[in-house]
Amino acid sequence: MPPLPDASNGGNRSSPLLWRILKFFLRPFRGPIDRFRRASRAAAYPIQGIYYFLRHPEFYPVFLGRLLPLSIISFLVYLILFTFAFIPQLLFLMIFQGKAGAWFNAVVLVLGEGHVVIQGLFEGFFVDEAQVDIFDATLINHGLTDLVAPHRLLFPDAPTSVKMLGKPTTKAEFQPFSLKQIIELIVFLPLNLIPYGGTVSFLMITGARYGKLSHHRWFQLRGLSKKEMKRERSYWSWEYTWFGTVAMVLQLIPVLSFFFLLTTSAGAALWVTELEERSRVRVGRPVTANDQAARNQPDEPVYHDGIYHDDPV
Repeated sequence: MPPLPDASNGGNRSSPLLWRILKFFLRPFRGPIDRFRRASRAAAYPIQGIYYFLRHPEFYPVFLGRLLPLSIISFLVYLILFTFAFIPQLLFLMIFQGKAGAWFNAVVLVLGEGHVVIQGLFEGFFVDEAQVDIFDATLINHGLTDLVAPHRLLFPDAPTSVKMLGKPTTKAEFQPFSLKQIIELIVFLPLNLIPYGGTVSFLMITGARYGKLSHHRWFQLRGLSKKEMKRERSYWSWEYTWFGTVAMVLQLIPVLSFFFLLTTSAGAALWVTELEERSRVRVGRPVTANDQAARNQPDEPVYHDGIYHDDPV
């Protein structure tokens, strides 16, 4: 076997130089690559929430007992809209967009109208409690009981995380009822009349608003003020846009919209567990190499005892 080149004699001196040249030419792409990585990661959480929900049968009674009747009502809402509103809107859109574009945009337009009706009538009053339960139960499953315990009664001997949940002792909201969000849905619905990019713009604009509210329960559990919540939402605005866009697409699916509300709650909680694990080491668990590497990442805020602190490094 021929001897390996000796780095001390200059055998590998060209490698650092080539690496520096490569880094120089790739530098302009670091920003877009990082944004794509963050966006794809955030957008994956609503999908992960579906898988997580289905893998935990203890969550099923929350949906079947509380939201299945509402899903039947939502089906009737969409049935009425597609029976009486779809054809007139389709014919109107065909004048400007042609058959293919008109069909797609008309479907999204009617789904958006149904979402406005359902959200205004049901979501803020009947669904939020179930979302809080799924969110809190997911945190408990990942060992974050200490985050939930100060804010609601818990039964430690219960067989599942859902049955552990007692009544909240403080205000419990997954998302605050937002009249502004409903008004925005109505105002931006006409974007679907714009060929090609109109529907995508509608989903992203409304999704950005939804995404910014997806961690409201986490902020409550940490006891953040409104000013601190605003700072957090500003910091994660890019990620929230993509998380909310995917969640909004799922919620426009007829009949299953309430089911996807719960799975999105699980997805939001999965995101929180990752952030919490990066920012702290829970009592009784040794520090691992992954913990150390995660805690040294400079691109995310640092939390101690549930309070945000700027990283001095």
